[in-house]
Amino acid sequence: MEKGHKPKKVFVQGPISPEFVSKSIASHQSKTNIGAHAIFLGQIRADQKAGGIVTGIEYSAYEEMAEKTFHEIRETAFEKFELTCLHIYHSLGVVPTGEISLFVFVSSPHRRAAFEASEFIVEEIKANVPIFGKELIGESGEYNWKENK
Repeated sequence: MEKGHKPKKVFVQGPISPEFVSKSIASHQSKTNIGAHAIFLGQIRADQKAGGIVTGIEYSAYEEMAEKTFHEIRETAFEKFELTCLHIYHSLGVVPTGEISLFVFVSSPHRRAAFEASEFIVEEIKANVPIFGKELIGESGEYNWKENK
């Protein structure tokens, strides 16, 4: 692909399903110039907090700014790495523990570029995209604002 990709919609409501992930993988079988895929799935943990166990995370974002930042990350990744395809999906709304909230799918002719691009993209998302996570604690209705680590 050439530089100057069309912006893609990143946000999805609720958890990212295993079926969505598998359909994404299957849709790339016809692209025979791909030699490697790297997939990152961010899953919600049931961490122990002062008020109880995390039961999920409620995500919100400054969507317009976040979509712009996601697009800039995609463009930079295509400039830095030899990539064939790159897809990023992030949840908005409530995602229960055990479910997926971030799906990064990188394809390239060779594995090294796929691995390196995947790590770069995830780190850039965590550092720069204005997404806010509110950890939901137990049945109490308590919450903590999550740090992006």
